[in-house]
This record gives sequence, structure tokens and C-alpha cells, in this order.
Amino acid sequence: MASEKIVKFVEEIKTLTVLELAELVSAIEEEFGVTAAAPVVMAGGPAAAAVEEKTEFDVVLVEAGASKMGVIKVVKELTGLGLKESKELVDNAPKTLKEAASKADAEAMKAKLEEAGAKVELK
Repeated sequence: MASEKIVKFVEEIKTLTVLELAELVSAIEEEFGVTAAAPVVMAGGPAAAAVEEKTEFDVVLVEAGASKMGVIKVVKELTGLGLKESKELVDNAPKTLKEAASKADAEAMKAKLEEAGAKVELK
């Protein structure tokens, strides 16, 4: 079982937004000179090297869905935009919310938006 200090730290991390969590990962990577990316094992020869996993994704809001107000709130939270800007972005879908996001960040944003009722694509 983890120490009380670790348990408190994990509980604190659970309260962070997706953007705050991304900032935390970046800060840890910079501070300790490490990367959060999983190591890639190359199996095979030159053919395997040609097939690289995509690491950056664009999060595209395709449509707001039935719960437009809920989607606007999530867009506001994820992007840090004001209410008016978030509403305009949702009203003018399809729109790119985030460019060159890491796979984890993009999937987290997509999950949160879909939970609010939006239709989202990762490109």
C-alpha cells in the first residue's frame, strides 16, 4: 500500500483539469529531464521503421449535439476562453479546439466533450 503522502498526492492530481494536468506533466518533464512518452519497441527491419505511431492530434469539435450549453461550458474549461468566445466556437462547429495535442491530452479532451454530448474527431 502506498504511503499517506503518495495517497494525498494522487487525490490532489484527481482534482486537476486536463489543461492543468498537461502543464504538470510538462513541468515534471522539464524539471527532471524525462519524458512521459512510452518507449517504442522497434520490431522488424526498415519496413517497421516506416510505420510510426502518430503522437500529435488535432481535437476538432464536429457538432455540439443536444446539450449545447453543457458543451459550451466544457469548451470554456478546456480552452480557457471566455463564455462569449466559447459559444461562438461551438456555434461555428466544425472547429479545431486544440492543435498538436499529445495523444493522452487529445483523448481526455475528446472524452470530456463527448460526455457533455458533443461529437468530436481526432485528426
